[in-house]
Order: sequence, then C-alpha cells, then structure tokens
Amino acid sequence: MEHRTLGRSGLAVSTYALGTMTFGAEADEATSHRMMSQYVDAGGVVLETADVYAGGLSESIIGRWVAAQGSSRRDRVVLATKGRFPSRGVEPRDAGGSRRNLRRSLDRSLERLGVDHVDLYQVHAHEALTPMDETAGFLEDAVRAGKIGYAGLSNYTGWQTATMVALAAGRFPLVSHQPQYNLLVRETEYEIVPAAQAGGLGLLPWSPLAGGWLSGKYRRDSRPEGATRLGEDPQRGMEAYDKRGGSEQTWDVLEVLQQVAEGRGATMAQVALAWLHDRPGVGSVILGVRTPEQLEGNLGAVGLHLTDVETAKLDEASAPSPADYPYGPAGVAQRTRTLD
Repeated sequence: MEHRTLGRSGLAVSTYALGTMTFGAEADEATSHRMMSQYVDAGGVVLETADVYAGGLSESIIGRWVAAQGSSRRDRVVLATKGRFPSRGVEPRDAGGSRRNLRRSLDRSLERLGVDHVDLYQVHAHEALTPMDETAGFLEDAVRAGKIGYAGLSNYTGWQTATMVALAAGRFPLVSHQPQYNLLVRETEYEIVPAAQAGGLGLLPWSPLAGGWLSGKYRRDSRPEGATRLGEDPQRGMEAYDKRGGSEQTWDVLEVLQQVAEGRGATMAQVALAWLHDRPGVGSVILGVRTPEQLEGNLGAVGLHLTDVETAKLDEASAPSPADYPYGPAGVAQRTRTLD
C-alpha cells in the first residue's frame, strides 16, 4: 500500500481507505472485523466512518475491533468519523452544524469508538441554518481540547469549501474534503477539486465505483437482480438503474473501462480505482465493500497506475458536457493561459 500526506498537513494516510458504512447494516460484526484486519494487513491505515452509519453501530463495531488490537497496531490506524446528520438519540431539529449538535455527536462517537480522540473529524455536510463561523468555532475548540487531531469537510460545494478554509486559517488544521467523485461523477472537478486544492485540502473520494456501476456488474440489456445493491433496489439513490443506465455516456465509459481493464489484465473496478487514485489532489480513495471477497478484489488496485494513454481514453469518455459558459468551451480561455 502506498502512502501520502493528506493535503498540506503532515498526516500520513494510505492511498486507499476502508469505508465502513456497510458495517452493522450489510456486513455483520464478525465479517466487519475480518475486513478491518484484512485491510490493515494489506498496509491500509484509514478507517472511515460516521455517527449515522447503521445508527451508530458502525462506530461501535470499529471500537470493539480497536479494543481487541495490540497498542502497536492501534497506533497505526487513522480513525476518521463525521457528524452533522441526526444520529441515534438526536432529534432532527437538533441536527446540523451547531455547537450543540456537533459537541454531542462527537462525544457519542468517541464513546462508541472507545477512544479519547479521533485523528480526523469531518463535518458530514454544510447546513444552511447554522453560520459557518459557529461550525468552525466548534472545530477549533475540539482541536484545542484534544478530542480531534485534524478537521475536515464532506459534501461541501466549492464556495462553502473556500469559506471554511478562510475561517480555519490560523485557528485549526482543516486538511480534508470528502466528496463524491468517480468516472461517472466528474462535475466535482468544476469547483470542489480546485477549491480543495487551493485551500490545501486532500480529497477523500467516496463512491469511487459509482455504487457498483464501474465494476461492470450491470448490463444495458438486462435490469439488475439478485444480491446486488441495485438488484435489491433498482431505484436506489443516485445510482438508480434507470437514471444512470439512461445515459448513453454511462455505457460509453463502461466500454472504454472494459477495454483498458482487458489490456492490463485487471478488473474494471481496479482500473476505475487506479484512475481516481491518481487524480490531482486525491489523498485516499474510500473503498466501500460488503464482503472480504469484494475487499480483496479492490485491494488488487494497490500499486496499479495507468499510462497517460489509458488515462486519456478514460478522461475523454467520461468528460462532463456542461453548457458553453462558464464551464464549457466558451470558458476555456478564462480557465487556462498559454504563452506563445
């Protein structure tokens, strides 16, 4: 497993993180413990969770695994969690980025994880009712109190990211941004990626396989069925079959992805992960899996780097098609500059 520092911080992270949203929901405790050990044995160090995953059960499962580890192994792990949405015992009206909610959310996360601090605490999403300076003030106080080592963001837009970077300057270490980012969701590159890079934040992309689409498991001529996320619920969230499958570009990307994978003797999932792993600003790609077999397959991407030609083919097939201005062709001259 390769390692990088996250953003402009000194926090060393493995280039693949283990996402734990499935723990306690789609993977039982024994399976979850097995996957954490499997991941750490492969050289991974980042365990990524949130207070709302499986109603807090994900954090509890991680906490019991951490408690069973020797101190040397525990010290190798970077614990990262998030708060903002209504977690167990929190009324929806009390959720959000307020000091009240984040303080209680963090304390409950620490209790479930069985630790006195987490290495990285991320605000799960912007919340419009709370002034961002209040959220920033909580993060500053939590760092000073030793409850979190570094702060981060998740699902913030470009302007929200830039605002939080400005508020954090000189007050606390804001080091990460966790956005959705993959070959089927590249609009992230319009504003979020540049804002994160300008602010010195490392990217921790979630959904790197677009909910399974980039693994090649879905076909144009047959609706998904069986023990897959879309087989169980074809209209599931952002990766709904009719929504993504209704885009011709989706199938174009999958065709090129398959060609590159066959040329490299790798799986489509491994190539999709390798493409994202080497995008500008990416610190660690979050692997979300349900089984040890899925994790083993994804870890096959470790050490895989695409050639410039392979990357260019995937870039061309997956390029978003924005309107002419400001992100489209009419805005190119304002985004770039050459000296002839």
